[in-house]
Amino acid sequence: MSAYRDQHFLTDPRAVDRIASILELSERRVLEIGPGRGVLTRALLARGARVIAVEIDVSLVSFLKREFSQAIDSGAFTLVPGDATRVEIPPFEIVVANLPYSASSKITFRLLDIGFEAAVLMYQKEFADRMLADIGTRDCGRLSVMVQTFARASRCFDLPPGAFSPPPAVHSTVIRIEPRHPLFPVENRDIYAEVVKILFAGRRKTIRSIFKNAGSVFGSDRVATLLSALDPAILASRPEELYLEDYATIANALSD
Repeated sequence: MSAYRDQHFLTDPRAVDRIASILELSERRVLEIGPGRGVLTRALLARGARVIAVEIDVSLVSFLKREFSQAIDSGAFTLVPGDATRVEIPPFEIVVANLPYSASSKITFRLLDIGFEAAVLMYQKEFADRMLADIGTRDCGRLSVMVQTFARASRCFDLPPGAFSPPPAVHSTVIRIEPRHPLFPVENRDIYAEVVKILFAGRRKTIRSIFKNAGSVFGSDRVATLLSALDPAILASRPEELYLEDYATIANALSD
């Protein structure tokens, strides 16, 4: 966990063991983002994982090179210096990481775009609660819609501040994410993402009101066609009142 560079290191050995034991890791290419001092890295390597670690902090990169020099020489550990939101990442199959909290959203969306088999990710508890919020309720938002459209997400367990050094001011939650095909077909993933983004930027407005001002994004003719074709009940709703099928319906109409 971090403010990206201001890291709080996971130190509770029981928590480390639980996180590293959720998925079968032997001989799998496992991406770890923000390895810090390598506590979780050691647990992943001990389970036979071939770890690809992305670390932004230059001093920690130097530390990790020294600490895992043998694993680097054997090919079991690959260290990628840089920002996980933009650096090129070698191919991987699984993700196990204590994410930097300030970049959690960007990293999560990027991972979903890249694709993976399964992930075990630690988030700030409030962020995790938003991710898991039921669609169609006041608690749902862009994050919950995008994640739940393209993946199954479930809570594994929560962790108190005392599991970290120094202790943060928040509780943390470990989430398991498994990508899946959308329950309702999405014709154009980029348009779908843009629709969800625009809708929740104006979440207090109705769908009709939001799209009346979206001509510059999707084209005036396309928006006019959408507004004439959508169910009046959808047009009168607010974004948080829609269901996954409704988001797909809107995005697919704009994709035609």
